[in-house]
Amino acid sequence: MKRAIHQLVAGFSHGDAISNEALVLRGLFRSWGCESDIFCEARRILPELRSEARDLAQSRGAFKPDDIVLLHLSIGSQVNDIFAELPCRKAVLYHNIPPPEYFRGIQEQIGHNLAKGREQAKRLAGKAQVVLADSRFNADELESWGYREAHVLPLVLDLARLRGAADRAVLKKYDDGLINILFVGRCVPNKRLEDALSAFHYFQRYVEPASRFIHAGSFSGVEHYHALLLTMMRDLQLQNVELIGSVRQDELNACYKSADLFLCMSEHEGFCIPLIESLVHDVPVLAYAAAAVPDTLDGAGVLFREKRHDLVAEMMGRLVRDAALRDAVLRGQRERLARYEHRDLSAELRTHLAPLLA
Repeated sequence: MKRAIHQLVAGFSHGDAISNEALVLRGLFRSWGCESDIFCEARRILPELRSEARDLAQSRGAFKPDDIVLLHLSIGSQVNDIFAELPCRKAVLYHNIPPPEYFRGIQEQIGHNLAKGREQAKRLAGKAQVVLADSRFNADELESWGYREAHVLPLVLDLARLRGAADRAVLKKYDDGLINILFVGRCVPNKRLEDALSAFHYFQRYVEPASRFIHAGSFSGVEHYHALLLTMMRDLQLQNVELIGSVRQDELNACYKSADLFLCMSEHEGFCIPLIESLVHDVPVLAYAAAAVPDTLDGAGVLFREKRHDLVAEMMGRLVRDAALRDAVLRGQRERLARYEHRDLSAELRTHLAPLLA
């Protein structure tokens, strides 16, 4: 009988990093000669993707004692509780669940789901024989909750889509002589977009008036936070700020190609995919050294540990104007990207899953 290595995810959709990683891993497991499927709650699978993922509630009998099941742990979900009860060999891959405090008074329901997810994650300690996390920061959090030694498996990204076509209309729009400062990520409080806007305020007023700030990322479900940012923009009298919301992949590629600098002021990241995306597009990164950001950059980019918005603005100016500094930063980023790309993912996974494959 073929060995099976299955995956459980809390949601399955286009453009979602965990969904994309699950597809890459499924292909890898199948290349090993294993049966491999992705399971999720049916209501969390986009209709057009239902041929790619199976309904977990209708498939619980599909898991055999010798099967390996990998849970992508990322939010509160019924999937987490079902995983704990499955009669099989188990592995957890933790993608981080932000603390709910960031959402108090802004989106209580999201805060509730995050709190539930963190409680579920703590209850899963000891339930899996193999424990993985996509950054050292995440691994340390699991171990603080009583998990056995957690190993790091950096998030798997499909870089080919990042190197695909860029939307011509977006390229034309932003190729107007302004210095483009970019941030990509959901419009949520832990990303601290208010800090990014404050730093941009100093940058635009005192360093580079001919500048633009672009944020690409969904604000669905956090409209109150989005409204607070709009009020802040008016109060600071910022010019050329565009909170453009969700974008297609080709539009996102165009945003990166148009960017002169990527600015990250986020305080809580389990990995921070846009940092790697910036490296792919050769955009210099200036980032607050919080949570998993230093792990992900691994010596690349420019990090700061104090949120002095005026000093951040000065460094933004140097990275935009100082050709020698910019070139040195980009060389370091290319070296980091090469280390990330030239991984032997198959060997990494075989090593991590060895206790279950035996």
